[in-house]
Amino acid sequence: MAEPLLKIDQLKIHFPIKKGFFKKDLKFVKAVDDVSFEIYEGESVGLVGESGSGKTTIGRGILRLISNVQGNISFQGKQVLNLKPKELKELRKDFQIIFQDPFSSLNPRMTIGNIIEEGLVIHHAGDRLKRQKIVMDILEKVGINKDYYDRYPHEFSGGQRQRIGIARALVLNPKFVICDEPVSALDVSIQVQVLKLMQQLQKEFHLTYLFIAHDLAVVDYFCNRIIIIYLGKLMEIASRDIIVKNPHHPYTKALISASPHPDPDYKKNEIILRGDIPSPINPPSGCVFHTRCPNVIDICKKEIPVLKQISEGHYCACHLIDNTS
Repeated sequence: MAEPLLKIDQLKIHFPIKKGFFKKDLKFVKAVDDVSFEIYEGESVGLVGESGSGKTTIGRGILRLISNVQGNISFQGKQVLNLKPKELKELRKDFQIIFQDPFSSLNPRMTIGNIIEEGLVIHHAGDRLKRQKIVMDILEKVGINKDYYDRYPHEFSGGQRQRIGIARALVLNPKFVICDEPVSALDVSIQVQVLKLMQQLQKEFHLTYLFIAHDLAVVDYFCNRIIIIYLGKLMEIASRDIIVKNPHHPYTKALISASPHPDPDYKKNEIILRGDIPSPINPPSGCVFHTRCPNVIDICKKEIPVLKQISEGHYCACHLIDNTS
């Protein structure tokens, strides 16, 4: 089997809470706690969970956009966390991100041509004329008229701005792109257009995606494999078909039941989770999901479940599986 393009091993991201005159670290926000997974070249992998589950933190940690990252992040065999600034800058040509908000992620004082060209300037990619041609080519590929090169972000619609954000991410011809809720701020009709564009660009540029989202319907449409995360812990990993049609973890089942169905007459077993997601400052003992799980048993409150393989490519962290097998 081919080696993974990206390998995450025991990733931990804890943010200290400083209090008092001497700013001592009293507690930690455990945003991500012991997360491991792999992504292979050409895949579209969905990372799904509620707000506050640690999805975006994982994405920014992989890109080293935040500090306090522990564990191992390997990209094409290189240990990302050990790279020096010059080596990391070189690697960033292969690592890119599409942000959630297509407006706040674009500098309002820069034209879209300069915004997209910025990465080329930083990496010294050719002279001004060559860079301008590259930018105009990528604009046309994402469906923006190249004559709009000198316009500003506020002159575009939300869908157009997200296309500009995609162009900025792809201008350096990266291998791996993290998509942080790239369509959640768009109208449904525009979401489909942007998702189809991203699929088309994936084939053309041979891209690998980590698609961060809370909407399982969007992930089901876009991704090959899905990773379910809750309060910084992995719950389940499997192919799209298994997650959607035969989920094993109670949290995955709850997410599936909460997804809207296009047929208004379709009847489903709706699972209502009680309470809110706990604070990552003081997460529950044992399984972090046990405070809201409809099927909780005594061991769930005491022991952290291990992510175990159920079948080929299917992993789940749940004590219920151990008790029924």
